This record gives sequence, C-alpha cells and structure tokens, in this order.
Amino acid sequence: MNKIRNFSIIAHIDHGKSTLADRMIQLCEMVSAREFKDQLLDSMDIERERGITIKSQTISLPYKAKDGQIYELNLVDTPGHVDFSYEVSRALAACEGALLLIDAAQGVEAQTLANLYLAMENDLEIIPVINKIDLPAADPESTLFQIEEDLGLDINNARLCSAKTGQGVDEILEAVIHLLPPPQGDADKPLKALIFDANYDPYRGTIISCRIFEGRIKAGDTIIFMSNNASYKVEEVGKFLFKKTPQKELRAGQIGYILAGVKTVDDTRPGDTVTLKDRPCAQALPGFKEVQPVVFSSIYPISTDDYEDLTTALGKLKLNDAALSYQKDTSAALGFGYRCGFLGLLHLEVVQERLEREFDIPLILTVPTVSYRFYLQDGTTEIIDNPSYFPDPAKIERTEEPFIKASILMPERYMGVVMNLCMERRGENTTYHYPTPGRIELNCELPLAEVIYDFYDRLKSITQGYGSFDYELIDYRSSNLVKLDILVNGERVDALSQLVHREKSRERGLHACEKLKEEIPRHMFKIAIQATIGGAVVARTNVAAMRKDVTAKCYGGDISRKRKLLEKQKAGKKRMKTVGNVDIPQKAFLAVLKSDQS
Repeated sequence: MNKIRNFSIIAHIDHGKSTLADRMIQLCEMVSAREFKDQLLDSMDIERERGITIKSQTISLPYKAKDGQIYELNLVDTPGHVDFSYEVSRALAACEGALLLIDAAQGVEAQTLANLYLAMENDLEIIPVINKIDLPAADPESTLFQIEEDLGLDINNARLCSAKTGQGVDEILEAVIHLLPPPQGDADKPLKALIFDANYDPYRGTIISCRIFEGRIKAGDTIIFMSNNASYKVEEVGKFLFKKTPQKELRAGQIGYILAGVKTVDDTRPGDTVTLKDRPCAQALPGFKEVQPVVFSSIYPISTDDYEDLTTALGKLKLNDAALSYQKDTSAALGFGYRCGFLGLLHLEVVQERLEREFDIPLILTVPTVSYRFYLQDGTTEIIDNPSYFPDPAKIERTEEPFIKASILMPERYMGVVMNLCMERRGENTTYHYPTPGRIELNCELPLAEVIYDFYDRLKSITQGYGSFDYELIDYRSSNLVKLDILVNGERVDALSQLVHREKSRERGLHACEKLKEEIPRHMFKIAIQATIGGAVVARTNVAAMRKDVTAKCYGGDISRKRKLLEKQKAGKKRMKTVGNVDIPQKAFLAVLKSDQS
C-alpha cells in the first residue's frame, strides 16, 4: 500500500486540469502518440464541444519514480464549474490528497476557494500547483503571494508547471509521491468499499466505480449493497488503466470498478457501501450529503409516444448524475412529463443535451423556476416550484423566496458595471475588499431567481471573461410574488407561466410576448399575445394576419362593391379567430428562456 497514491486535480474553470491530466498520462506512457488526443479523459461529445469537464474521470497510472520504484497513482480529474461541484465532492471522498491548480495569469478565483474548502472538509493533503507559467501574462510571484495570503497554504510545497508544454509535470508526480500520504486500511478485514460513481452499459449492466477502504474483492464473490441489501455475484473487477482492465482482485487502498450484472438501476446509489455477503463489515461508510436542487424545470417529450423512453432514460442518467432529481408532472398543453431539479442552468442544459443525444429523445423544457414558500391565511405553509400550483392570491398572507450570498472576484476596473448588475438584480448588503492589489472580491446578497435567469452570462460579458462567481444559499426572505400567465389568442399556455417579483413582471411579460411574436408564424387571422397577472393585462403584442387581396378582381365601378367584399372577408376572419387554433413551434418555448440582453 505504500506504493499507492490516490489524488485528485481541483481548480477553477479553465485553469488546465484536463490538460495536466493529459501530460501525466503521456509521461507514464499510457497511450501511444498515434492514439493521443487532447482531453483524453473527457469522454462525452458534449464535453469536447464545450471544452469543459462535466464528469469526474478516473485513471490508474503506473509511474516509475526517480528512485527506480514503480508507484500506482490513481488520478481523478474533476470539473471546475460551480454547477458540478457535487462531482468534485464525490471524487474527493475517494482520495487522500489533491493538487490545487491555479492559473499563473488569472490567480486565485472564486471556484478555487470553493474547491479548496471541499478538500479541507475531506481532510485531504493539498499541493498548490501554478499552471500556465509559459503565458506572456503569467505572474507566478503574485500567484504565490495569493496562495499564502488568501488560501493560507505552505508555498514551500508549491510546484510550477506548464501543462501545455509539459514543463515541470514530472516534478509534480514526484511531489505526489513524497508529499501525499499513502492510503490506510487492512486487506485482511471484511470488505468495505465506497461507490463514488456508476454508469450503465446496455450489454453488461451497471459499471460501479468504487474505492476499497478495507478488505479485498475478486470475481466470484457475492456482494451486497448496504443501503438496500440487494446481493449480486461479482463477474469482474478491474482498474481504470486507459481502458477498463480486468484484475485478479482489488484490495484495500485501490480504486477500480466492479461488474456484477446489476440490471436494476435503482439498486446502485453513489455513496453506498459494498461488502461481502458471507463476511459483512460492521457498519457502512458515511456516504455523501444529499444534494439540494436549486433550479426546477419540467421536461416533456415532443412526441407523447416517447414518455416511456424518457422514464427509462432519466433512470439511467440519474445513475451517472446523482444531483438530478425528478418526479412525474402533467401539462394541459404538453401532456405527461417530469418535474426535474438541477443545480444550475448549465446543469439543466447538459441534462437536456444528454437526454437528446444519448437516448435520442427530443424534448421541450418549461421556464426554469426556484422553490418559493407561501404562508397562507389558514396557518399552513406550501413550498411551490411549479407555477401551475400557485395558490389563490386571496388566501396568501405572505411569500418568501430563496436568497444567496454571491462572491464575485474580478479586476477592480469592472467594479462599477458589476455593482450596477447586482443592483439591477435586486442585490442588497453589498460589501467588498481587496484580497490583492488590483483585484476586488465583491460579496452581495441576491434573490436566487434573479441569478438563474442569465446572471452568469451577463457577468462574464461585462467583465470580459475575468469575473468569477460562486454562491451559497443563505435563507428565505419576504417577497412580493405574482404569477405571470401568457395568453396566445385568448388561451393560456401553461408551459410558459412563470412566478416573478411584481417589480419585474411587466419587463418579463414584455420579453416573453416579443419573443413569441418573432417565433409564431403568421396565420390568416390576427393573433393577440398577452401577458397577464390575475385578470390584468401587463403586456401585449400582435402577430399580424396574412391578408388575401379580395378586391383584386374589381376594376373601377362603384366603391360599395369593394367595401362589400372587404366586410365579407372581415366577418370570415372574425369567425376564424374564434375557432382557429394557433400552433406554437418548439423554438418559441426555448426563445422565451433566452435573454436578449447582450
């Protein structure tokens, strides 16, 4: 066990985690020059297209150290985006140490701090690594100063590297061996293994990624999951060498996978403990904290025939994405679907794309909302995240909405525009301080509903990409909420209803009406698009009718002939308006979600 090191790479977005992992894989000669491609561990198409890591990935590296010994380094590459911080926390539970990667040009950013705290909660040994020292704008001295001042880490253990050129990567691997502790555990005790991830293979069932804390496991053993006592016979165990490689056994301290023909997706839960049936361990490992979703949206299949497929797909996706939560939902306009909870808008987009790509199900999403508290006059409290369950306004005593504490790190020249953005989004209790010369940390309390809409995109554009943002939920505060309904041709479209603050209702209603006007095709009759609160119309636009020239055949003669034909056409349009149906295209639902502010 002294020759094993389990470690993770954690950092803010775009600080070079996946590139550093690539260099380590090349240095350990795990992949030939012909097979190499950038971001080797990012296996999903969506990760490659967006250039971000979404799933933690594990690989076991055989490394020959300078003292001639061969070590087994189990590397877990993690995502950097705030929406995927639950992936980071699960990966860290399987490790003893972490490399905290910091960009030499950008310095310490918001998610750097958040991930450092996650690592400290897991009692991990941390090595600071300064990356991108080859950039013209790199400033390693000031970054070292930030590491010491802001993070309170020992800079004697810090290492400098350029993951792009490979400079300094071998020194980082040496530091992993000498500065990180080997795993603890006894291979002769009863088996105790933690499931930290799983995914579904249509041919082999569930592939369980686990860290062995005590004991050993081999093919032929009968295992049980401690959360539900389901038992299975192990078919294969192995390590994550560039491909899944079967082994005779896995023993204490190692990270690997187990195949046991688990066909029922619900049996496997990340955070569960695996043990042997004939020699179980005394108590389960603590597992993971349940993740609380913050953004809610309903997902409906475009074709109602796909509902069963959507049910199966969500079950398989939940296995691979423990932060997704869902329950059944129905809509008058869209039929049967699911109300899903996400950790943020990027998480929502990724889940939608994965369902459409991996399971080939075209979807419609409703406007994202957060969960609000309604205190009614009869003394009861309702927690509502779906506008269709909005209580009778006459019975509401008061309403509350969730607030977050936002931490924004940026160069000081953007202070003014960011303050304006926060004020625009109903921010309060704004404080700021200077962690290092030229950089400001702004703390502001904001309603979560204002942040999920498009706050992050706006922040990135006004700070030219230099602003970084992290948040935590703090409490619920009193708010004046109303339900905004969208009517098309006098009929309410329930999928477009949203809960909004009264001050923002007209602005949000006008935005929805304008977007729908652009997307709904013209009909033979005029279509009114209205945004209403209760019975009051707060915004309205019209889609003009297509007009057939019925007077084209009249050459000269009495004007009354033309008038008669126009009156006849007018009556026909009036009748058509009462019986005609308006088809709202799929694009229109998505257009309402998008913000038009650049």
